[in-house]
Amino acid sequence: MVHKPEWFKNDQVFVSYARTVGINKDGNTLFTVEASTGKRTGEIDNKVALDIDALFEGGSTDTSRWIDSANFGYAVPTYYDDRYTAALEELLRTPAFDGFEARSLASLIKDKLITRQPGHGSPSQDLRGGTVPYIKVSDIRAGQVNINPSTLVPEPVAERFWRGKESRIKPFDLITPIRASNNIGEFAIIMPGQERMVLTKEVLILRAAEDAPVDNFYLLWALTLKVVRDQWKRVVFMQTNRDDVGDRYLELQIPWPTSKDAAEKISAEFREYYQGLDKLRTRFVSKLEDGGLHHVFLGDGALPEEADGPGSD
Repeated sequence: MVHKPEWFKNDQVFVSYARTVGINKDGNTLFTVEASTGKRTGEIDNKVALDIDALFEGGSTDTSRWIDSANFGYAVPTYYDDRYTAALEELLRTPAFDGFEARSLASLIKDKLITRQPGHGSPSQDLRGGTVPYIKVSDIRAGQVNINPSTLVPEPVAERFWRGKESRIKPFDLITPIRASNNIGEFAIIMPGQERMVLTKEVLILRAAEDAPVDNFYLLWALTLKVVRDQWKRVVFMQTNRDDVGDRYLELQIPWPTSKDAAEKISAEFREYYQGLDKLRTRFVSKLEDGGLHHVFLGDGALPEEADGPGSD
């Protein structure tokens, strides 16, 4: 007969998602650090042990919980940390968010209020050298897609990955890495003029549907909220040696408005910034084209065409 501890519960699993277990990444003892001096103390930093002590004593902590066995699908403790979704619920209870509700990306996609699509694919190194930008996960930073003139592919290669003449990308679409990057969940906007790009397969593209009460600027506002951004910490797992989110991003919850006016008002700064940026970019490119003396690459070709050498027409 197997001994059953007093703390044991049938059909439930105890999970601790405390951040430290007394061992650092090098396999050595992890000590606490005194904030005022920045120096290590002689105390071992093992917060998991505190959760286990609470378990034995019949209590609980902020970094542990019981999970029904039927709902225990991943052996990744952080996945069960419900503080991330609780933070959004708390925010929605404030007066500023009166009339908003929490909606998962899965439900919004199912109701056809948001559309999603994957990247096109990843052309091999020998297929590069052309005029169409190829965007990797490292090119998505600080809310923008950064064109790298050294990673271009020929038009026929681009069309093969697009599976047609067009990329299926629209201006102001949202894009984020979903694998092989430490910036998973960091969204950028695809600016007008950047539509003809080949996007690596390791990205996700989101777009507000035409009949949704929100636009892409609202989506970016919602997805960059701290209480939403922090939710990615729960669903991004390490796969071999690479970060990966799979379809777990569908579990993310964002504030969803009951009216279009509320959505436009609360996301006004995002709309103003990116639309203003587009106007400045258009004027900037136009001025350079008029002069014909500069070589600038912003995603839709070199400005001006490459010359054969000094003194060329």
